[in-house]
Amino acid sequence: MITIAMDGPVGAGKSTVADEVAKRLNILHLDTGAMYRAVGLAVVKAGIDMHDEAAVTALCAAGKAHVDVKYVDGAQQTFVNGEDVTPFIRSQEAGTAASCVSRYAAVRRMLVARQQKLAEEQSMLMDGRDIGTVVLPHAKVKIYLTASAEARARRRMLQLQQKGEDADFEEILKEVNARDYQDMNRQVDPLRCAEDATVVDSSEIDFEQTVAAILRIVEEKYVG
Repeated sequence: MITIAMDGPVGAGKSTVADEVAKRLNILHLDTGAMYRAVGLAVVKAGIDMHDEAAVTALCAAGKAHVDVKYVDGAQQTFVNGEDVTPFIRSQEAGTAASCVSRYAAVRRMLVARQQKLAEEQSMLMDGRDIGTVVLPHAKVKIYLTASAEARARRRMLQLQQKGEDADFEEILKEVNARDYQDMNRQVDPLRCAEDATVVDSSEIDFEQTVAAILRIVEEKYVG
């Protein structure tokens, strides 16, 4: 069984890179960020203040933010309380809520337990911000995918421009740096590179080169 843990900061391209790596290895990819976005969406739909940790914790304890995933043709579908929320979790609203609720211990305990269970059942590449350090500390392959804040901001700006949206580089860079600070300094399971992880910096390499670099690392670990 193949188990790969991939961590890294916001905008590093973890989800798209992980999707392609998993596809080439013919294993499943679990996007844990989608699970946190799903909880954030559940909080918003319940009319709860996302900044009220006690209220969010109570929602989780009551089983009203139950998250599950299923795979259809190898693609992850994310559910909350039995409802497929895959089309809705990429909204700005869901992302903002996820960034907030992901700091809460009750939310992290709930989702980490589910993630670990899924990884026990099949070969999997799991990406997030605490996979190699908390969720899968014994994974044979650990990748820390990163890029400079400037490179990540440029990529985000291009994504927005391609959608026909206004994009200010300096404003996006400020948001990237703020998110990095929040993720790396939160009290519960902060983002950090596992001591035994291999760092892949994609600042100066393209998507295909990034995928190839990770595949080489997997081959070295599993084939030798």
